[in-house]
Amino acid sequence: MEIEHNPRLTSSEIAYLWGVKLGDSMHICIFKYFLEHVEDTNIKALIKHALDLSQQHVETIQNICTEEGIVLPIFFTEDDMNLKAKRLFSDTFYLHYIKNMAKGGLVTHGWALGNLYRLDIRSYGSKSIASSVELDNEVSRILLEKGLAARPPYIPYQQEVDVIRKHSFIYEWLGKKRALAATEITDLYNNIAANELGIAIATAFGRIARSEKVRDYIQRGKDLSLKQVRIYGEYLENHSLTIPTLIGLEVTDSTESPFSDKLLMIHFSLMNHSSVGNLGMSISESLRSDLIVDYSRISSEVLKYAEDGMNLLIENKWMEKPPTASTDEDIG
Repeated sequence: MEIEHNPRLTSSEIAYLWGVKLGDSMHICIFKYFLEHVEDTNIKALIKHALDLSQQHVETIQNICTEEGIVLPIFFTEDDMNLKAKRLFSDTFYLHYIKNMAKGGLVTHGWALGNLYRLDIRSYGSKSIASSVELDNEVSRILLEKGLAARPPYIPYQQEVDVIRKHSFIYEWLGKKRALAATEITDLYNNIAANELGIAIATAFGRIARSEKVRDYIQRGKDLSLKQVRIYGEYLENHSLTIPTLIGLEVTDSTESPFSDKLLMIHFSLMNHSSVGNLGMSISESLRSDLIVDYSRISSEVLKYAEDGMNLLIENKWMEKPPTASTDEDIG
């Protein structure tokens, strides 16, 4: 049987390239702005590294799609950023932002790799995982050296093997709650950290957004993140576990926008996408029923919030259409 060595790109491969270009095109704008104000030399080198990776990704994807005859959206232009705008974030904010981006890159590229088959796309995905690991190692090292790393809570080492003996390990409606499992603590930590960063971003973006509708939308997102931090923090607090706090998420009082409202809204759209993914993972890894109920309820709220954001993007013609399958009309 003859093997086709140069097959067309599959739907999953096209979706992967489209999604990565969207995220990295946005990050190029953001990192260029960060570089205008960063003072710490180590953090400046880190931002340059992150910017270089995003630019490499966009260039590689563009080359692949040009060879395939695929027209990719532009997403952002020079009109979407103002590099002369006043400083909006602290140097330490940049660290936490890149840490979150690196974690997202590990998830995005790692999940996609299992659905990639063409060798050049698999090669690109594999290299992207490696570069995300490298970036995460670099930013983690700087956070640790500066004493800014918000570690997950510590728990006692397990001293013996045991089994689950009662159904109350799962059903927590009444009575004393059992201790949180390590995976449950990890998910609570991740969700708190992500929402703390989201609160800082919403605080800044809410001040610089030009449209009243966009400002109102961002405020709703901030309120939703504050609610999540409170709910998840109570779980840790009730078990005498440390609630993680991202140190140094300072935001200035500047109202001069370095970014277009379009970029702000797409940024929130990507944050919503990440939040739904985090909540889905948390539901799948939780064994306590009360945690599952809270995650499920909040997930529905985030999905509704994301839908409203997409409607706002469509209303302003800010979102370019993703690749789709052919319809009967297209074929006919």
